[in-house]
Amino acid sequence: MIWHKPYKLSELEGMDANTIHSALGIEINHLGNNDIGGKMPVDERTKQPAGILHGGASVVLAESLGSIASSLIVDPAKHYVVGQSIQANHIRPGVEGFVHGLATPIHLGRKSHIWDIKIVNDDEKLVCVCRLTMAILDR
Repeated sequence: MIWHKPYKLSELEGMDANTIHSALGIEINHLGNNDIGGKMPVDERTKQPAGILHGGASVVLAESLGSIASSLIVDPAKHYVVGQSIQANHIRPGVEGFVHGLATPIHLGRKSHIWDIKIVNDDEKLVCVCRLTMAILDR
């Protein structure tokens, strides 16, 4: 297990009140031993004028998953995390339903974490892939 302590998914509930997560309908729904997952609706909050999922909304989901994951790894009394870089490739449009993201670690160092985030649609077809670098900063 990569987490700082044995967190439970229920401990993450409410942490995103009054944030971009609640504005876009993002829900964290999976906390494994080495990964974290969530979903986001494809609706009027997350679509672009062409009627498909906005690429920026996919990036928000990806960065949210990686940021939360990194924050669960570090000792919060000693460190905090900030996004440093994100790269996204949009594979296919999201049109309806939900998109589901899963963040898995590529590198977990003392000063940085790198995450691979795959986002799929309800049919488990790949919508977007992201690579996120998180900086680990001292309090």
